[in-house]
Amino acid sequence: MADQSSLQTPGPPAPLTPPPAPKIGLTAELPPVEGEEDIVPPLQGEGGEVTDISQLSTAQLYQLNQEFLDSTVDPTRPLIDDAQPLAVLRAEYENGSPSFVQQIDWLEGKGFHAIRRTRGDGDCFYRSVAYLFVERLFFAPDPPLAVTQAASGLEATLQLLSRAGFEDIVVSGFYEPLEELIKNIIQPVDGQVLTLNGLLQGFQDPMTSNCIVTYLRMLTSAKIRTEPDDFAPFLIHPELGEMMDPRTFCEVNVDPTGKEADHVQMTALSQALGLNIDVAYLDGRSADGAVEFVQFRNAAEENELPMVLLYRPGHYDILIGK
Repeated sequence: MADQSSLQTPGPPAPLTPPPAPKIGLTAELPPVEGEEDIVPPLQGEGGEVTDISQLSTAQLYQLNQEFLDSTVDPTRPLIDDAQPLAVLRAEYENGSPSFVQQIDWLEGKGFHAIRRTRGDGDCFYRSVAYLFVERLFFAPDPPLAVTQAASGLEATLQLLSRAGFEDIVVSGFYEPLEELIKNIIQPVDGQVLTLNGLLQGFQDPMTSNCIVTYLRMLTSAKIRTEPDDFAPFLIHPELGEMMDPRTFCEVNVDPTGKEADHVQMTALSQALGLNIDVAYLDGRSADGAVEFVQFRNAAEENELPMVLLYRPGHYDILIGK
């Protein structure tokens, strides 16, 4: 554990126009690597035999995913897609990954029936959360009240960014697209209110979608920077295994686009926005097919339904169901 007295005082954040993100290694809680896994390759062991994924070490699983994803990432995939039956995902795993199929069947048995895919560009966690943050307002018992509360809560996050040293002139350009989408649910723009189809189109638009992703990254960074004592014990360099101070961790792993989210980032963002998030961990390692859920509980209302994400090694999608 790092000596708290040696941590740097959080300073102004680094510029938010990063170079392409390099690959990084394993992190503490969830295996990293962002990418697409729409087609699952046979797992070949020595001699060419198919290997049970449960027999692979975390490092081997990481390497397998990285090599496969590097060869298959499709830049033409929508940033966020229409919902598809979970059976479509199941079919992709039928030829060679029975442990994944078993876990998908388990999810279906628990009432989950569809998946909404996001592009595997390193931003899929943030994009999924942002989409669900707005979509849930359509299904609230009192949508106008829910929109008003969400807009007010979002506005309050500006204070967090200010405390972390983010300049207002920089923040506003990333904040406003999300604010406008939320308010458009009840406030017409050019005579029209936002529909679910319009929400999907908004998140498929690169400028709108990426601005919103950047704002959520800024919130995540600000939370870590302004509460260093809470996060410092968990800020470990993914390759070197060394402790990192909060500012450096954010500059390397949070601020740049294309950097995948791990447990620390998920905790910080769920706290910053006051969200309940469940992450279904589909890794093919369960002996009985059960899927582990990693839970984050930070909503003001204890009984607020969580957003549900599906995590496969290296990627987050939206899981739809109960």
